[in-house]
Amino acid sequence: WVSIAYVMLAQALSGIAKDLTKMSSKSYVKLVVPAGDARGLMRWVSVLTGSKNALKGAGFFLGGLMLATVGFRGACAAMAALLVLALLVSSILLPSAGGRTKRVSLRALWSDDARIRWLSAARLFLFGARDVWFVLAVPVFLAADLGWSFARVGGFLALWVIGYGMVQAAAPAWVSGRSGEPPTAGRLVGWTWALVLPMGAILFALRAGAPPGPTLVAGLAVFGLVFAANSAVHSFLIVRYSDHDRVSLNVGFYYMANAAGRLLGTVLSGAVFQAAGEGRAGLEACLATSIGMVVLSAVLGAGVRRAERLELA
Repeated sequence: WVSIAYVMLAQALSGIAKDLTKMSSKSYVKLVVPAGDARGLMRWVSVLTGSKNALKGAGFFLGGLMLATVGFRGACAAMAALLVLALLVSSILLPSAGGRTKRVSLRALWSDDARIRWLSAARLFLFGARDVWFVLAVPVFLAADLGWSFARVGGFLALWVIGYGMVQAAAPAWVSGRSGEPPTAGRLVGWTWALVLPMGAILFALRAGAPPGPTLVAGLAVFGLVFAANSAVHSFLIVRYSDHDRVSLNVGFYYMANAAGRLLGTVLSGAVFQAAGEGRAGLEACLATSIGMVVLSAVLGAGVRRAERLELA
């Protein structure tokens, strides 16, 4: 129990550090891109988000490699050394802060912009929908039921996340309109509903008795393409909707919802997987739960679209 508590605390601190980095980096993009350059903003937000996820995928691969070669303690020591190196390099090379937010109350963290509130709620269920089957049910099923080795599971997930990040980085070329204009909330709703198709196809194929291995690999590839487009549009809209003087607060509020969604999805992933009997039944139950959460995200996305139209009226 002491080990579990320690790992949970370490994970919590790691998650806080990661979200602080994401919040500040995306907020800074808003400050350096010229006002009114929506295409440039979309391009840089996509590159930033996509490269971050591609590197995260590389981290999955290196983590699996280190566990297989130097073990858990050696992997932790290597990561600690790399963090110290990153701290030193960033302290020397990063520019000073582009601006400082005045001290604010907790009440000020709640965004007054209806578009941001709706978008944050949609983000909560979108990422909850991903993690409810992807974080626990998929890797456990691949290892326990299909007999995949640890290295094979880690390598597959690493390649998926790298590909996901690459698609995100290239998102401006194919999520924008024909005129090249950046996406609006209406396009966000369409991409969210589109997620139901690959997930529903995987669920239908599994229940029809299709081979689970090829079904998951092919289904996850399509799911990754659609989800990457969704995430890219989300990331662009939150930065675009934010004013320069509140961009850090708004992005922080948004990622608070993102973190809540990931927590909800992770907890539900384990609870639903076990309650359904684990194995194929557990995976199918997690997929069905995920589809329900995607529908909720799409409904909330319609609220973003209404708020956006009122703002433009």
